[in-house]
Amino acid sequence: MLRFNIALFALLGFAVAAHAQKAVPADTSAKKTDSLPSAIKPYGTVITAKAKTYNGMFKVHQLNARYYFEIPDSMYNRAILVVNRIARSAAGPRPQMTGYAGDQIAENVIHFEKGPDDRIFMKVMRFNERSSDSTENGLYRSVINSNLEPIVAVFPVKAYNKDVKSTVIDVTDYLNTENEIFHFSPQIKTTLSIGAIQADKSFITSVKAFPLNIEIRMLRTYLKGGQQAASTTIPDTYELNSSMVLLPAVPMQPRYADARVGFFARGYVDFDTDPQGVKQQFMITRWRLEPKEEDIEKYKRGELVEPKKPIIYYIDPATPKKWVPYLIAGVNDWQKAFEQAGFKNAIKALPAPENDSTWSIDDARHNVIVYKPSAIANASGPHVHDPRSGEIIETHINWYHNIMQLVHNWYMIQAGAIDPAARKMEYDEELMGQLIRFVSSHEVGHTLGLMHNFGASSTIPVEKLRDKAYVEAHGHTPSIMDYARFNYVAQPEDHITQKGIFPRIGEYDTWAIEWGYKWYPAFKSAKEEGPYLNKLIIDSLAKNKRLYFGSEFNFSDPRDQSEDLGDDAIAAGRYGIKNLQRILPQLKEWTKVPNEGYDNLKTMYEEVIKQYKLYTVQVLKSVGGEYRTLKSIEQPGRIIEPVEYQKQKASMKFLNEYLFTTPAWLINESYTALTGTDPILHIVIAQSNALMKLQGSGMLIGLIKSAELNKGIKTYTAAEFLEDLKQGVWSELYTNKPIDIYRRNQQKVYIENSFKAFKAMNEIVGRNNGNGTIFYINPDPTGNDVSSITRAHLTGLRNDIRKAIPSQTGISKYHLQDMENRISEVLEGKNK
Repeated sequence: MLRFNIALFALLGFAVAAHAQKAVPADTSAKKTDSLPSAIKPYGTVITAKAKTYNGMFKVHQLNARYYFEIPDSMYNRAILVVNRIARSAAGPRPQMTGYAGDQIAENVIHFEKGPDDRIFMKVMRFNERSSDSTENGLYRSVINSNLEPIVAVFPVKAYNKDVKSTVIDVTDYLNTENEIFHFSPQIKTTLSIGAIQADKSFITSVKAFPLNIEIRMLRTYLKGGQQAASTTIPDTYELNSSMVLLPAVPMQPRYADARVGFFARGYVDFDTDPQGVKQQFMITRWRLEPKEEDIEKYKRGELVEPKKPIIYYIDPATPKKWVPYLIAGVNDWQKAFEQAGFKNAIKALPAPENDSTWSIDDARHNVIVYKPSAIANASGPHVHDPRSGEIIETHINWYHNIMQLVHNWYMIQAGAIDPAARKMEYDEELMGQLIRFVSSHEVGHTLGLMHNFGASSTIPVEKLRDKAYVEAHGHTPSIMDYARFNYVAQPEDHITQKGIFPRIGEYDTWAIEWGYKWYPAFKSAKEEGPYLNKLIIDSLAKNKRLYFGSEFNFSDPRDQSEDLGDDAIAAGRYGIKNLQRILPQLKEWTKVPNEGYDNLKTMYEEVIKQYKLYTVQVLKSVGGEYRTLKSIEQPGRIIEPVEYQKQKASMKFLNEYLFTTPAWLINESYTALTGTDPILHIVIAQSNALMKLQGSGMLIGLIKSAELNKGIKTYTAAEFLEDLKQGVWSELYTNKPIDIYRRNQQKVYIENSFKAFKAMNEIVGRNNGNGTIFYINPDPTGNDVSSITRAHLTGLRNDIRKAIPSQTGISKYHLQDMENRISEVLEGKNK
């Protein structure tokens, strides 16, 4: 099976963590004597009749302002996941998407252990290395000896309860002391500019026990930290909630990740798999879905059965009631996907229980879609998992109120040409509800373990996106996990309804759920099921190309892009621009709201410009691009292939026509006068950014290498690319047309970029160390070729400029004379 690239997970910010799965035997060194030391008192004198007791994972006793844990012997060395969240946030401004009620602020796995001298240790568990080989010469003991767990707290025993074999400790002082286990992580404190705690304004508000968890509430007051410390002495007060969740005694059987199916994963160093080395393993994160005992045979026969424990999401009671049904629908839409894995009613959403004192939104046993009254236009779907197995334990989806503005703007700009309902500033409740529903489905997908699939939309032919029957039956992308918002390719004459405009859970999603969640009782380990799952992927992809997964971190493959549609960015971009050209003249009418100004027009005008730039960026990725199709050794064909010669040529033609030729249709003087929006600036920035990418030495090196490494294929050479780019950006040299201000700016940028590539590569090729010796710091011959190709290109460009100067007049002529002089200075070394 294909393993995940470690660098990929470094980019994602995932901790590479795991642990030996065998439990460490409990330390039995605590004193066993009938006469207790003076510090240890009889149980009844510590836990008196006045104590308020909560029974659960272990007993919690409250006596006035003191809190005691009564830990049974059976709970020692059990892994406990501690998840900290903000229950109520501090008033005032906060960083983008951080510091709101419901936000997770720390996560650790701990366990309690008996220590010497009547002390109880609390240790943080680490999971970065593991071995299960506990034979005499096995690696298990060596791995354990090299991974001593840190003791983060020591609690003196207050009393023993001999009747039930349990130990009482006082946790009050530790909970009130600033620490990483039950409060903010250092990183979050820095982000929120949290300084020193004010102990006199901080206290525990409650500690309650439940069957599988303990919930701790604390009010914490902090001075400002960082740069804010000098601006005010007014502190910030937060109410924090810590959930201590008991992890399974026997971890779920993990499933190894495969880069051809997009699941989040947890990594560790495995000392068992490779008999002559070590291996970096990755386990996918997923919920534990297993059939009930009485349904196992039905499941094996292929009958749909309900899981032992379905995945249930609750809707935050603070959510506006009119949106609750749509959020619920976004969850329930995944039921069909789980049916492909053999489970019915495996996932569902419910309103939060009312008048139930045992239910809390902060309880880590409950999965909640958390409503956040925030101006942030976004949503996110994080989850918490067992680092030993990848089992997802719980999730709190963040739904920020202003996500509605985001989806409204997308829909008007991408669907306004084909859906009359999109042409106003306030949508009907049903339309907005359906927009919320699709966002809900996408975020739920993340909480099921699914990553973004930026390659899904590339599997659909562009012309199919205009086929009413096809797109209304199948959708415009096979994955809700793609960033393929709405069908902007469809044209008005296609008469496609909302059913063919909206994204939905598709073929890839149901297949990915099957791959990740299908229960295989015949296999007793992740390693054992590997060959079967590998064959499943190979066979499935061979039958259905729409099951392709494209990582959002594959930066060279034009199939794997955000916000794109179809298998041809050029054709999709042309259709998209045609629709933008239809929409732009209507914006003033569509955005009109009585008694308001032109802020709506300004916003949507800028959205049109942004969408236009997306189409050009999507085409840009094909130039110098390469396809990377991950395969196991059982699959034929190449993994890395250059983008086809004709597609790269066509991409340059598109860029010359739609980007480097000034898009005058975007410049609406009336809108500029009403809103102050400067479309010229946006256009110039888009052109400059494109030229910077195209003319960078990295592009030229890539094209030179591609020609060298793919001699059996017709490739787009660096020289031909530069010629095509020159013909587009400098077309006035050959048509003798005047050069307008946009083009003059563009040509100056072109010249400067060429100089940078030329100078940079010359500096890399050789340098004098001061005593006349030339040394080389880049042995890459393709890098050395960049300076030669760039010099030849600049020489040819200078000759073309010289020929064109007599045909130009005024500022155009002065501009060309300036360009000729600048090139000469660089090529002839006059300006060092």
